[in-house]
Amino acid sequence: MKEHCKEGACGSHAGPSPHQRQQAEQDRAVTASLKRIRHKFLVMSGKGGVGKTSVSVNLAMALAAKGHKVGLMDVDIHGPDVPRMLGLTGMLEMNDSKKMIPVSYSKTLSAVSIESLMTGKDDAIIWRGPMKHSVIRQFIADVDWGELDYLIIDSPPGTGDEPLSVAQVIPDAHAIIVTTPQEVALADVRKSINFCRTMKMDILGVVENMSGYECPHCGKPVDIFGSGGGERTAEMMGLEFLGRIPLDPRMVAAGDTGVAYREQHADSPVTRAFETVAERMTRVVEKTESESPVTPVKKEGRMLFAIPMAEGRLTAHFGHCKEFALVTAENDRVLNTELVEPPPHEPGLLPKWLGDKGVDVVIAGGMGARAVGLFEERNIQVVTGAPSEEPEKLVKDYFDGCLVTGGNVCDH
Repeated sequence: MKEHCKEGACGSHAGPSPHQRQQAEQDRAVTASLKRIRHKFLVMSGKGGVGKTSVSVNLAMALAAKGHKVGLMDVDIHGPDVPRMLGLTGMLEMNDSKKMIPVSYSKTLSAVSIESLMTGKDDAIIWRGPMKHSVIRQFIADVDWGELDYLIIDSPPGTGDEPLSVAQVIPDAHAIIVTTPQEVALADVRKSINFCRTMKMDILGVVENMSGYECPHCGKPVDIFGSGGGERTAEMMGLEFLGRIPLDPRMVAAGDTGVAYREQHADSPVTRAFETVAERMTRVVEKTESESPVTPVKKEGRMLFAIPMAEGRLTAHFGHCKEFALVTAENDRVLNTELVEPPPHEPGLLPKWLGDKGVDVVIAGGMGARAVGLFEERNIQVVTGAPSEEPEKLVKDYFDGCLVTGGNVCDH
């Protein structure tokens, strides 16, 4: 007589394994924790030595000084420097719910780092990718972050395990890319930009660190590593430029002594520069929060769209772009795209030039009020605050009613 298997004895009836149950429980904990954090930002760079951690720390401090509730998560597993830069000591403690409590720097800023879990601060961490991925998940699921306005995540240089894990575990994180002005750093930062685009991670903007040095004797600026490369890269790649941070040797001394730079030099050019970047950052965030879908204007026959371009995508710099994509569409469908070089920049020239070409709609990141008015005089619809996407996708999203825009990034 044929025996029947007991429930759970064969694969078809087996329930979830203990590991699967644990994974599902952690997934729920990750989701619950992230829901309490409004904005998450991954600070990353294409190469080491660009001061990425100092940008993470000082940006977090600048946001906290504005009264925002800020968390700082150090996922540089092999080189965790955040606690030392903030002067934090001691181990992470547990609360009654068995959650780790971030180390408090102030009432509005707290931090978590692998160093705060190690008894030997100089011990080497020799882990492969899966272990690092697990720890990053724990830093979200098993840490009681509470309600946060901003979570700043400091990652190691490059596009390896840690940034990849953050992109997977925190899919709504935005990237802040740090570079220095010289070309070797800019070449690597372009890889970080392409990493973000491959992972579908939005990029908040680019910060140019170590940009110039104010001579302590004469007070004149000296461009040791050059200046402006980060801004040019941002413009070329169609990204927001968040600002320049000057070089200050006292930053190194502060890190070595375990005292936060901002505490010792509250009125320095570096501190003021971070405050400017934080202000621009909150402005971009507010613009994103005000995003709304565009109501398409449709007409019979063909329609012509004009989109300012850089590196194959929309660029926020409308008046100074190197080329426009002229996209022809009919019956809500893209027919063809032509790239054309605009005439030399002159105020008020582009509305006439594009109007003479028969353009119906201009899709841009930002545009001055005068230019908007000149286009509207020619019955050309202007869409500002559009994302940095390929022109065909922007036009398709326009027709589908799902082109979501924020505020005009140009307000002059």
